[in-house]
Parts: sequence; C-alpha cells; structure tokens
Amino acid sequence: MEISLFTSNSMRGVLDTLFPEFERTTGNTVRVSFDPAQIMLKRIAAGETADVAILGRALLDELAQQGKIVPGSQRTLARCRVGVGVLAGHPKPDVSSLEAFKRALLEAKSVAFTVSGASGIHFSKVIETLGIADAIHAKEVRQPGGLVGDLLVAGKAELAIQQIPELLAVPGVELVGPLPQEVQATSTSGVGIFASSERKQAAQALVDLLTSPAATRVFREKGHEPVN
Repeated sequence: MEISLFTSNSMRGVLDTLFPEFERTTGNTVRVSFDPAQIMLKRIAAGETADVAILGRALLDELAQQGKIVPGSQRTLARCRVGVGVLAGHPKPDVSSLEAFKRALLEAKSVAFTVSGASGIHFSKVIETLGIADAIHAKEVRQPGGLVGDLLVAGKAELAIQQIPELLAVPGVELVGPLPQEVQATSTSGVGIFASSERKQAAQALVDLLTSPAATRVFREKGHEPVN
C-alpha cells in the first residue's frame, strides 16, 4: 500500500532516516511531496490532498477546523530554529551576537535564502530590521524553495540561511550556528491525517512512527528539538 505525505524540506533528513525501515517492516511505501508550507497550503486550498500532512502545528489545527484534517489526529512533533550554514571546511563567521551576525552578513560575498520558504520570508524581514536589506539584496542568491545548502555545494553562495534541519540535510554543509535570539524564529511542526484519506489505518501507523521514541532520537540528530 502506498501512503502519500505532504511536508516541508525541514523534515527531509528525518524521513530519509525513518522511512526505509518503516517500509521494510510494514510492506507499505511512502510517497513524499516536499514544498514550502505556504505553497503546500495553496495546493491544499486548491483541492490537492494526501494521507498524512506534516506542517506547522497551528496550520494543521486550522486545516482540522476546515475539515481537511481529521480533528484530534494532530500530534506535535518538534521545534526548529533558523541557522547559518557554510560549506564544510570553510571559515565559520561569528554569529553569536546580533552585531556579529550583522557583520558576518555584510562581509560575506554572497548569501543564499529562499523566496517562499518560511525561513527566507523571515530573513527578508530581519535584514530590513537590521537596516542592511539593500546590501544583502545586492549579493543574494535565491531560489523559490528547496534546500539552499545546495547552493553552497554548487559554489554559488558563501553563506546559507535556512531552518537548521534543512541545512543539515545537505551533505557537505556545516552549521555555523543559530540566528541570534533577538532575530530568531522558532517553528513547531505537527502531523495529522487528511480527512479524505482512504488509508487511515496505514496513515495512523505512520503517525505512530513519527511520534515514537525512536523518531524522537532521529529528530534530535537532524537538528530538531523534539516536543513529544
């Protein structure tokens, strides 16, 4: 049986680790569709559906109120923060304070972030707040969504700004550190079952996996802060 899942790129490392064993032991396969949350919501609003969704917990609750997610099926998974990444082996700038972070951005030759991803939208507001938007836009390297760490590996950018699990999901990328607390954005993810799913028992088995102690360990290893 095939289980379909809608989720964001922040879950890629976790799912790549957990799903092979799940598929082997259950005989089910999982077809995953990755997109930034805002794009995923537009797809759902346009009528697209799946069996399971991993999204921001607040978004899942809204979808449950709309009748698109089974009310009561939602479970909180983990929190994650936005961080700074560099290519492995390259110098790591100081980002431990707001002034140091600002200086690191200004001194970088290029900065990568997304257009539609939550971290990219947040970072665009941060550089406005810091008064360096023009300087950063002049050397930005952007893509609609996906893993911006790929731009580091391709040699197209010096720094990457994205949620920490997304940075860690790219081989060859090293985490410099989280954004300073003053400009940090923490998101809480959750999982829920689509009301339209015709495979609710298999979908529940997937939810059970994602909320298991084994999954909690994987979430932590991949840069998330487990909640359950």
